[in-house]
Amino acid sequence: MRHHTLPVSPATVHWGYFSKAVAPALTLRSGDRATIETLTHHAGDDYERMIAGDPGAESVFRWTAEHKAVARRGAGPTEGPFLRGSGEGLGVHLLTGPVAIEGAEPGDILEVRILDVRPRPSCSACHAGRCFGSNAAASWGFHFGDHVEEPKGREVITIFELDTAGEPFARAVYNYVWTPQTDPDGILHPTIDYPGVVVDHAKVRERHGILKDVRVPARLHFGTMGLAPSESDFVSSIPPSYTGGNIDDWRIGKGARMYYPVAVDGAFFSVGDPHAAQGDSELGGTAIETSLTGDFEFVLHKKRDLGGTALEGLTHPMLETDDRWSVYGFTFPNYLAELGPDAQTAVASHASLDKAMRDAFRKLRRFLMTVHGLSEDEAIALLSVAADFGVTQVVDANWGVHGSIRKSVFTCTGA
Repeated sequence: MRHHTLPVSPATVHWGYFSKAVAPALTLRSGDRATIETLTHHAGDDYERMIAGDPGAESVFRWTAEHKAVARRGAGPTEGPFLRGSGEGLGVHLLTGPVAIEGAEPGDILEVRILDVRPRPSCSACHAGRCFGSNAAASWGFHFGDHVEEPKGREVITIFELDTAGEPFARAVYNYVWTPQTDPDGILHPTIDYPGVVVDHAKVRERHGILKDVRVPARLHFGTMGLAPSESDFVSSIPPSYTGGNIDDWRIGKGARMYYPVAVDGAFFSVGDPHAAQGDSELGGTAIETSLTGDFEFVLHKKRDLGGTALEGLTHPMLETDDRWSVYGFTFPNYLAELGPDAQTAVASHASLDKAMRDAFRKLRRFLMTVHGLSEDEAIALLSVAADFGVTQVVDANWGVHGSIRKSVFTCTGA
């Protein structure tokens, strides 16, 4: 076993997309471990607290009229003129990688074990050693268009501080209403429509003293983690799909094991969208977006060895924790294949929890029938009385429902 380190830099991150065409930032073997740094794409919401003085963050977010360190941000066009910027924000998450796995081939399963997760402290002179994150109640949030207070149609940023001295929790520091921001290329952003725009705090009004006496339990996890799909060279990081991606489940943290079907040679694993805390649904549009570093172990399960294991027949992401198995249902199990050439822009207009619930049911039924040998009638009875289904997210275009079954239900097996 070898242990690798993958720090953040313009050479080791890609912004807003998964890709089978990007050169790997790291190549390792099954059984290897890696310490991987990740940055939140929302760090520009408070530059002083989340970027200033941090060499890695500063190098990635560096953007002047003369130089943009990471030019492409999204799976969209890279030739102007642009409405928003290169990549057009068709995908927003800062992802570290890709990490190629030697010998990985389509049909295999990549197991990713999260051994540890820790926050990235501020390097700013005024806030050194403390940890911060940002929550955006944004235009893509489920709540948007249903405000009851004025001004309606507002987007609001809330800055949190993470306390890790004991049992970790987050406390709000201040918030502000998004006002139009002009980026270094001269493009005006009236809404939160392009990642990495550093907010000019001279143009917003900070409101302190908010969420008094409220402590948000921390759930450190990675919102976006997965492999490169085969259908396109550049795939938006926003909608989750059959190779993982933006699943946004707070349970994908320390101790979790994720299983992903390999779609391309080398697997091409990427990770980002780090979160300090999130509730089921991620209703407002984001979690507490913060920068994290994770320790990972990678285990490749070859297709020929899957029969008779919990991975037999697996064609979608699956989570294993100490006490349960979870699958993820989406509006479209593979929106790239189902919606055709315009899938990446069309998927959001078809979002449906009904379809996501149907998909989660089918996936968990298959797991019970294939892995545990239940008949369909037995599986449906067990799903009704012992499985738990919940809304994972309603903000990522391809909406998600998770279905879980406790391991303790199966008293005579290790699965």
